[in-house]
Amino acid sequence: FPENYLLFLKIILFMFITPGAPRVLIMSQSINYGFGRSLWTAFGDITANTVQMLLVLVGLGALIKIFPNIVLVFKWVGVCYILYIAYGFIKSKAKIDIKSGKQTKTTKSLFMDGFFVAFFSPKATVFFVAVFPTFLTGENYLTHFIVMLISYVSLDFLTLAIYSKVADKIVEQLKSNPKTLNNISAAALTLIAVFIAIKV
Repeated sequence: FPENYLLFLKIILFMFITPGAPRVLIMSQSINYGFGRSLWTAFGDITANTVQMLLVLVGLGALIKIFPNIVLVFKWVGVCYILYIAYGFIKSKAKIDIKSGKQTKTTKSLFMDGFFVAFFSPKATVFFVAVFPTFLTGENYLTHFIVMLISYVSLDFLTLAIYSKVADKIVEQLKSNPKTLNNISAAALTLIAVFIAIKV
């Protein structure tokens, strides 16, 4: 195991239980499309995180140190994409699956939403560039990388699924009014985008 592995777990668990853009997104997807389908958003999220970790492994961290403004680009692309998803909820015609009572959206779209929001998350970018590499030390460099990758994506997926399930249960009584759910989701995502734009 990597040196200070327990510290690594504490850091990522704190990140995962803190509501951020990926958590708000998957709750919105769960509210509108159901728990099972929202898991495609979680798959997109952990795929993006895996790509980010692989990029760090091949030198993205060094590149960002040379060109620090890349982080700002990621931030604003992420903000714009979150607002795009929020706008999509507002303009949605709310197609309903009669059997489930939930709106419909392709699994590919759900996956891509999760991927892009996670990939352009400034919090994730800073973590992978500044924090993640500090745990990759010693001779067992690749082994430590694999252990941390598996730990990260497993805990990330688990906590995303918990957020999704909680949202699905809370709004069960509102499923007959999809337009209200769309507006709630859009408002939550817009607030997250504004917070990232101002604070991050």
